[in-house]
Amino acid sequence: MTENRYAVKVPKDLADLVPMFMSNRKKEIDALREAIGASDFEQMRQIGHRMKGSGRSYGFLLVTELGMRLEEAARNSDGGAAETCVAEYVDYIEKLTITYE
Repeated sequence: MTENRYAVKVPKDLADLVPMFMSNRKKEIDALREAIGASDFEQMRQIGHRMKGSGRSYGFLLVTELGMRLEEAARNSDGGAAETCVAEYVDYIEKLTITYE
């Protein structure tokens, strides 16, 4: 079975910043799991909003897309949609391959 991999090309001048960026994404996932467990839709909305900006800034467009979807799910108090977004986010982070150009 072929594993679906995600690939992102990041400008070389951001190479020193990417490890901290990725560390923050993993912390974000933990915070999202807590927010989902507590049905804290405001926290989910805030994290989704931050994901939109940070993903775009570094060239991780799927982070931006998932942030938009998460923000919308939180606005609608849709825990199921939020859980789906977080599951996709975890999959993305686990399978992500980063190259520098």
